[in-house]
Amino acid sequence: MDDDKTRQAAREAALRYHRYPKPGKLEIRATKPLANGQDLARAYSPGVAEACLEIRADETRAADYTARGNLVAVVTNGSAVLGLGNIGALASKPVMEGKAVLFKKFANIDCFDIELNESDPEKLADIICAMEPSFGAVNLEDIKAPDCFVVEKRCRERMNIPVFHDDQHGTAIVVGAAATNALRIAGKRFEDIKVVSTGGGAAGIACLNMLLKLGVRRENIWLVDLHGVVHEGRSEDMNPQKAAFAQPTAARSLGDVIEGADLFLGLSGPGVLSGELVGRMAERPIVFALANPVPEIMPDEVREAAPDAIIATGRSDYPNQVNNVLCFPFIFRGALDVGATEINDAMQLACIDGIAALARATTSAEAAAAYQGEQLVFGPDYLIPKPFDPRLMGVVATAVARAAMESGVATRPLDDFEAYKTRLDSSVFRSAMLMRPVFSAAAQSERRIVFAEGEDERVLRAAQAISEEMTDRPILIGRPEVILHGCERAGLTMRPGEDFDIVDPAKDPRYRTYWETYLSLMARRGVTPDLAKVIMRTNTTAIAAIMVHLGDADCMICGTFGQYLWHLNYIRQVLARDGRHAVGALSLMILEDEPLFIADTHVHPEPTPEEICETVIGAARHVRRFGLRPNIALCSHSQFGNLDIDSGRRMRAAMELLELREPDFDYEGEMHTDAALDPELRSRIFPHSRLKGPANVLVFANGDAASGVRNILKMRAGALEVGPILMGMDNTVHIVTPSITARGLLNISALAGTDVSHYA
Repeated sequence: MDDDKTRQAAREAALRYHRYPKPGKLEIRATKPLANGQDLARAYSPGVAEACLEIRADETRAADYTARGNLVAVVTNGSAVLGLGNIGALASKPVMEGKAVLFKKFANIDCFDIELNESDPEKLADIICAMEPSFGAVNLEDIKAPDCFVVEKRCRERMNIPVFHDDQHGTAIVVGAAATNALRIAGKRFEDIKVVSTGGGAAGIACLNMLLKLGVRRENIWLVDLHGVVHEGRSEDMNPQKAAFAQPTAARSLGDVIEGADLFLGLSGPGVLSGELVGRMAERPIVFALANPVPEIMPDEVREAAPDAIIATGRSDYPNQVNNVLCFPFIFRGALDVGATEINDAMQLACIDGIAALARATTSAEAAAAYQGEQLVFGPDYLIPKPFDPRLMGVVATAVARAAMESGVATRPLDDFEAYKTRLDSSVFRSAMLMRPVFSAAAQSERRIVFAEGEDERVLRAAQAISEEMTDRPILIGRPEVILHGCERAGLTMRPGEDFDIVDPAKDPRYRTYWETYLSLMARRGVTPDLAKVIMRTNTTAIAAIMVHLGDADCMICGTFGQYLWHLNYIRQVLARDGRHAVGALSLMILEDEPLFIADTHVHPEPTPEEICETVIGAARHVRRFGLRPNIALCSHSQFGNLDIDSGRRMRAAMELLELREPDFDYEGEMHTDAALDPELRSRIFPHSRLKGPANVLVFANGDAASGVRNILKMRAGALEVGPILMGMDNTVHIVTPSITARGLLNISALAGTDVSHYA
């Protein structure tokens, strides 16, 4: 009864999801403004004629003037939908909309789902071919076998754009990647293995053909369907695709051919394979039971029969889910970006290599965050990456694009693969493009960066990335056994002494030097020897600060837990000397369109005019680190003197101080935030403003406003934060906030790893 209630609740939740707040999962949005007569004249008549004439003269220009170059048709007739069977075109529409959503989510590809009432494969192919002018590529979906083979063949022959049947080739690619890594773990080769497969449908046949391309010998492949072993002379339920795998044998059942099999590939139905049959397979058997939702055999049964088996399923609640989303968004991304005329074998094999190699690399912090509690370390339980691994786009699409060019099917070849991958990564890691100048400058330095909270998993992942991508040396403060266990749990390959150093507060040989140094700095500020000893055993922020002070580290990062000002207190105690002082905290907020810097978010709750002036100058210096021209607005509730309030008076006084400094950047104030961001509004209010265009730096009159804007942008505008950047400390220290990610720590490490001379 409880199961019935659970199923009903799940059903109702799914229906609500599809119905509200708008029916369906897709909508169309304009990419160009349509706000006035001029926009209308350009979007439609007469301006649209110019784009039409350009395309008539050169059809390849359609990718420049229309959405075609990033538009995929997801086409079905609803004859073989998921586990639902032949439910018809209209009933299949929710599935096709879902496929379109995945294209958009994972690869930023636009789609139209097209459901066609046509059961004749030849006529269906005719309809699809007639749509070629509308799309950059076609994804065939949920068309029954053997009709799907006919449709795909006709479309590939007649169309000059990629045609990809995901049920076939998408499954085959992911199976190929999983098999590549499974054989590596088992110590076997494609050329030597025996394969037994159940299921003679589109996916099953495509997987077998892919295994042939990977090196499996045809004579070593045994195909079994509902009628038994596919053998020479059989006439029942045969087609040319099955016949290609017919064996000259008297064997008729799965049990007759399973003996000594290295790989079982199941694309059939539940209960096909038993534990007894698994026990008859070769040593270290590979069992891919991919029927969904109930596989050919459950993983626990496989494990009982063969404890050393390597297992994959089609389910998300077991390790090694063979999921087509690892493939199709990214193979289309690469194909579209080079204007490929087809998706050929070379591109599919490149896709396999990219997916397989990514699983063998260190797991990304973002993937680990999306799959908390799972062990994402290459091995029997982690053969292929997870769908939410953000590196898939850059790695796989780039490999596919390269293969398309090398195989001669690219009509718009790329000039620079590195730049292309960077652009793809930046669409996933939104900070990537803006951080390029910072990382380039950091590559010219070799700095020792000490992390105060060295046991934090985010810090560990950032340290791994530093050791792989940067020249800096991470130093982690924490208990060695905890750090090492954390590295092992997260699947990190870095090793202490080789890739990073550990400072153990309980046992560090420099302890006496550290507490005596701290005492000498703080003896006249109420710190006793006993207190200094305790602080240097327990306060990792203070320890890191002393390390920087003594030259045992070049810079420090802290703040992954606790309150910002608590950390700042110890920073000031130790490092605020020789002219260094905390000027302010600057946060770079990366939005969908343009970046926006916010200050002072943390240091001065009510800054004086002098502090505001320093913050503006410091912000300008740091903005230039990102290759941007500072355009700074001093923001207040008062606007150009219209209110005699405290914030307005302080901002006006700061403006006077700035004018005395004669800075080499544009600034203006005091003003409202909307005037700062809207040049047209600002020109109506104050026609002679120094600022030209929208401000890219907002300096606020108090911490409440700055912090509030920062958090609103993060939570409601989807802004990605880089920072906070602590200005005024010669780049020797940065205090982050508890919400920071591993990627955020890597970004701030690049900022800290840049020698101050690169931006002074």
